[in-house]
Amino acid sequence: MAIRKQNRVDWSIAITWLVLCLIGWITIYSAAYNADYDSIFSFNMSYGKQFIWICISALLGGVILLTDSTLIRNASLPVYGIVVLMLLLVLFMGTVRGGARSWFGIGSFGIQPSEFSKVAIALLLAHFLGEGKEPLKNIRHRLIALGILAIPAGLILLQPDTGTVLILFAFILVMYREGLSGTPLIIGICSIIIAVMSIIINSETYSLPFGPAEFSGQTLLITLFLTLGVIAFFMVRKLAFPRSRKKLLRLTAIITISIVGFISSVNFIINDVMKPYQRNRVYILLQLPVDDDPWADWNIKNSKTAIGNGGLLGQGYREGAITKFRFVPEQNTDFIFCTIGEEWGYLGSLTVLALFTFLIFRLIIMAERQRSVFSRIFGYSVACILFMHVFINIGMVIGLAPVIGIPLPFFSYGGSSMMAFTVMLFVFIKLDSDRLIALR
Repeated sequence: MAIRKQNRVDWSIAITWLVLCLIGWITIYSAAYNADYDSIFSFNMSYGKQFIWICISALLGGVILLTDSTLIRNASLPVYGIVVLMLLLVLFMGTVRGGARSWFGIGSFGIQPSEFSKVAIALLLAHFLGEGKEPLKNIRHRLIALGILAIPAGLILLQPDTGTVLILFAFILVMYREGLSGTPLIIGICSIIIAVMSIIINSETYSLPFGPAEFSGQTLLITLFLTLGVIAFFMVRKLAFPRSRKKLLRLTAIITISIVGFISSVNFIINDVMKPYQRNRVYILLQLPVDDDPWADWNIKNSKTAIGNGGLLGQGYREGAITKFRFVPEQNTDFIFCTIGEEWGYLGSLTVLALFTFLIFRLIIMAERQRSVFSRIFGYSVACILFMHVFINIGMVIGLAPVIGIPLPFFSYGGSSMMAFTVMLFVFIKLDSDRLIALR
């Protein structure tokens, strides 16, 4: 019998949201300041528009808190369908910005459907995985869950917006929490290691010690893994039972061929699919020589210089020498953390990180106390998406991640990002407030 008592709203999340939004707003004002529009409410500038988005997001949050949580559950499939339709339409009717056709232009504003894909995937994935016990133990259910993730990801990749696609991998962590085998994670980590090895080694040519012939790094890697495959087979064969030799040989061959094919695919993508500026971003991250562009790493150097220039206490609000004179690109969007680092210093940056850390851990704690599988999965989805955004954005501006256009939640200018993250947070706040009357 369902308990009719309703929990009170956990206002700690809502208050943290408001604090982050306000700090982000005044940071955008500093990063994009224009003396001709010196009011923070100047709607001709990004800081004035951001205030509008914060107000709209707050209104959305209030409406969500007044909505029946059952309606939120039932809206999972319609919301997913609408977002997928928007992702399809934007490929034909969208506006091109930054080389990607991912925006619907509405006057001086714009809507980016890919930001809302995170909400849609989180809702439908929670709805699907919440239907049965341990659904990810079944191969059919795994494929359906993968399809829920793959359809929007494929449409976003066509825009192309590789940064958002990378963020969607956060849902793999959610599936792992819900019983997915750790094998995909191990394979993924190994694939990253092999891909990095392939890119680094293939960036040079190598000479044979006994002659003038040269060969590429790709040839070296393929030869290396073929040799390791043969050695591994004969070593394990000595320890295996005779009846398992055929299976062992087949498994060794499959693994070796897969690795060789993966190496060839990585090099094909790097050399033949990626555009020069995309390839340069990967090379800069790996400290490799870039392709005929001595200025390719200029932005990252200035970004790290700005953060280092902040010192312990910072240069003061609107007093950062690097950011004040626009030496860092996209200061009010992707690189806004540079403004925080230079103006507020190490302590200010640490405070912002502490707020995000509190928010993410609070979401995880709330997710674990849910009686509903739907609510738990949605809570973990919000926490993982936030973590990926913060980790990649800050890693990007300090040179630990490639520059792929990932916004810092509640700080980077943008209405779509602000509304999408606000909706996710307040939907989970609502679900948590009704956790004692959850039906499943």
